[in-house]
Amino acid sequence: MSTDWITRAETSADIPAVRAIELAAFDTPLEADLVDALRADEAWIEGLSVVAAGADGTPVGHALLTRCHIGDVPALCLGPVAVLPEHQGTGAGAAAVRAALLAAAERGERYVVVLGHPSYYPRFGFTRASAHGIGVTIDVPDEALMALALDPGHPLPAGTVRYAAPFGI
Repeated sequence: MSTDWITRAETSADIPAVRAIELAAFDTPLEADLVDALRADEAWIEGLSVVAAGADGTPVGHALLTRCHIGDVPALCLGPVAVLPEHQGTGAGAAAVRAALLAAAERGERYVVVLGHPSYYPRFGFTRASAHGIGVTIDVPDEALMALALDPGHPLPAGTVRYAAPFGI
C-alpha cells in the first residue's frame, strides 16, 4: 500500500472518483452531495479541491477548501476530507489536507476553519476557534470547531463563521 501520495488539484476527470471517495468514506451520501453542490456554488475556488493519488494516479483521498467568512473577513472552510476506507490511516488524507492548505497559502488566503475531529486537525496547526473569538450559529462541541491562520503575520479575526449556502448552516 502506497504512502508516497501524489497530491494535485482536482480535474474534471476526477469528479467521479472524488464522489466515490466521499460515498465510501461516510455512512450517508450527504458529504458527496455537499461536494457536488459546492462545485456549483460561488464559494468554489478552482485549485482548492485536492486529491491524493497513488503511483498509478488514481485518487484515494480528497480535501476541499471553499470560501466562507469569519464575520465579514474572507476565510476558507476545510471539508469534507475523505479517504477510501482501504487507504485510511496511510497518510493520504493528511497529504491532501497539507497540499490544500499550501495551495491556499500560495494564493494569499489567510484563514481556514474546520468543523471536525478534535484529535485529527491540530496536527495541521488548527486550534480551538473559541480561543480566538470565533463561533458558529449551530450547536457544536467547542473542541470540534477549529481555526488556523495561514500567515502568522495576520492573526485570526473574531466573529461568527458564515458558511457557503450548500452547507445549510
